[in-house]
Amino acid sequence: MDLCSLITHNAAFTPDKPAIHFEGETLSYAGLSARIAQTARALKSELGVRRGDRIAILSQNRPDYLVLLYACARLGAMLVPMNWRLAVAEQMFILADASPKVLVLEQAFAPVLPALAERMPETGIVGLDFGPERGVTFDTLLSRDDGEPTDDADLSCPLLIVYTSGTTGRPKGAVLRQEALLWNGVMSQHMHSLTSDDHVLTVLPLFHVGGLNIQTTPALHHGATVTLHARFAPDATLTAIARNRPTLTVLVPATIQAVTEHPAWADTDLSSLKAIATGSTIVPQALIDRITARSVPVLQVYGSTETCPIAVYTRLGGDLSRAGSTGLAGLCCEATIIGGDGNAVAPGVAGEIVVRGPNVLTEYWGNVDATRKALQDGWYRTGDIGRRDTRGYFWVLERKNNLIISGGENIYPAEVERVLIAHPDVVECGVIGRPDPRWDEVPVAFVIKRQGASLDAESLKLHLQTQLARFKLPREIIFVDDLPRTALGKVQHHLLRQLDSSER
Repeated sequence: MDLCSLITHNAAFTPDKPAIHFEGETLSYAGLSARIAQTARALKSELGVRRGDRIAILSQNRPDYLVLLYACARLGAMLVPMNWRLAVAEQMFILADASPKVLVLEQAFAPVLPALAERMPETGIVGLDFGPERGVTFDTLLSRDDGEPTDDADLSCPLLIVYTSGTTGRPKGAVLRQEALLWNGVMSQHMHSLTSDDHVLTVLPLFHVGGLNIQTTPALHHGATVTLHARFAPDATLTAIARNRPTLTVLVPATIQAVTEHPAWADTDLSSLKAIATGSTIVPQALIDRITARSVPVLQVYGSTETCPIAVYTRLGGDLSRAGSTGLAGLCCEATIIGGDGNAVAPGVAGEIVVRGPNVLTEYWGNVDATRKALQDGWYRTGDIGRRDTRGYFWVLERKNNLIISGGENIYPAEVERVLIAHPDVVECGVIGRPDPRWDEVPVAFVIKRQGASLDAESLKLHLQTQLARFKLPREIIFVDDLPRTALGKVQHHLLRQLDSSER
């Protein structure tokens, strides 16, 4: 049995039931199952994809994104979801690291192709909505399907390599097995009281495990219906809630703010929603209050790319009275708080949150050192600081050291600093997150420039734009003569945050 078997079995039980609604079209469970099988056969027979191979996808949300996921599950291959907001240089690092056999992409993201042709000419190209010069369209690939049935995998096979920014300034690929998505789906069912009667509205990007796995794949595993949006837009989200009558959706704080500040928010009929789930960062109580004021429960979920992501959550019908709590350890995993000695601490004492279970990553792709640091004695060391009470309810007190979360996107200062320091007129730098009412945080850079250099903020931003996604660009660049350091010369980011706060 592989993860795709869940789709196959749902197709047998309810062949005509809508699995995915997208842009006015509906794919039934029978249609979804058939397209997955056809895709798996074509990938194997036409492109030679085998167990252990990687398939990268660079696309906004669309049904074939999910088709490719389950086709990979059937083949024992791995899907590499790529953040389409990244700059080409960032995308190329991921492609070089994952070394996919095939890249599947939309035409909007074709600018990566010249660099790919130069550095990785052996990678096959499949266009989802266009015919690439060196490659084939997805529909043409499927039309050539004449392969044998595929049954090459089981639940122990790795299925996803999801890249997350690292403290070294380079992203790491978290490897998640098929069984991680299976058990994650069980916890989602428990969290949302999810049944085949539910209807999930997915507006978050599928390249994040939050958009992919908090509700979307669990809904398909349980025979529910998913309405998929190509990307988030507050007006389209509110219109879909009113017209399509979904029962569940996931919104991060930035999208909650956009939706609740939209002029249509007050008059939109939310009565179909049995809950809205949220997470990815510490969620301001004021945003939760805006939703609960409309009689819609808010469920909090804590986790990370490395936990698939569900690890700790509040449950529909459970105790939602603890303000700010992210809930209890999930049904199928363990979570606890440890001190500096690695031992569990007493209730109420702050420490590092650690998670253990079948939903946790098995490794960082090709990165033994990072894997060893993250996985210790079977526990995933999140690096997040939290506490829990005597009943086991968790509170997240502080995010990973120096991590900036802007609009639900992770930004590591080291990643921005690496590009800043590459400028010939930059001597040293430090990047921090500054609180922002819209995005939660925005990056701000403190820069020491070369003596005598005429470097200004705008020219430095132009340099950054060639290497970094727009959301990672510093909102402000502040030139300074010195940076606070430890005795070993390491920049003290917490002192930079204090400095920035005192000067505003």
